[in-house]
Amino acid sequence: MDEPNQPESAPPSDVAADAPAAPEHESLAPGVPRLRAPRGAAKRIVDPSASHPSYLFLAALAIITLGSDIGTKLWAERRLDSPPAFPPLWSTHLTFTLAKNRGGAWGLLQTANENIRRPFFLLVSVAAITFIVTLYRRLQPRQRALKWGLPLVLGGALGNVFDRIRYGWVIDFIDYRAEWVRKMNDVVGRAFPGHGTPTDHWPTFNVADVAICVGVALMAIDMFSSKRGRSHPATGTTLPPPPPSHGDVDLASSQSKI
Repeated sequence: MDEPNQPESAPPSDVAADAPAAPEHESLAPGVPRLRAPRGAAKRIVDPSASHPSYLFLAALAIITLGSDIGTKLWAERRLDSPPAFPPLWSTHLTFTLAKNRGGAWGLLQTANENIRRPFFLLVSVAAITFIVTLYRRLQPRQRALKWGLPLVLGGALGNVFDRIRYGWVIDFIDYRAEWVRKMNDVVGRAFPGHGTPTDHWPTFNVADVAICVGVALMAIDMFSSKRGRSHPATGTTLPPPPPSHGDVDLASSQSKI
């Protein structure tokens, strides 16, 4: 006597896994087509962290800045420490003069005790370097100015720290004088009396100071440009401002009636 037909068993899991996937636009059910992807939709989700600048760029630009600063300071020590004097580069406005700055910018803590001055500047430099490295990793793709500004500030800070560790002071050699500097110092002197006679002499500086100033300027450009609009976290494109909420509309209408 024939046995009744047995239902077919389900295919093994590995066979089901190897089965071809359904076509992209295959119907979900009779008369119910599968929805197509919207035009312009991304094929895959972009990881915003993958486009962050690498530490290699930070280290490379900082090392180039540091090397330029150390090299020019070594040249200044050998060339400007003994006569003859170096000829002016631009009339009487720009010259090279060797100076040893024991303080900070504009003579900050110039006359302070060495036991206070050196630890203070070293702690400030370490804090600045830590902040720069931490902030650099959080950059977004659209922050191109900050991408270049932070390594310049880092290289300049390392250059001046190197001098303070090696000598206890910073080597400056770029000397600039101009009439607009005298006018600026005159305005500052009127606002803060007792700071001496206004002079046309800008505080002597070095390549590290130039790199820091350029880097800070790029950071300021990024800060002001970032206020113009929000950016997409994945693509970096600027997004339109969000529409005002109902509360904002009601507040604006009430203010217009005042």
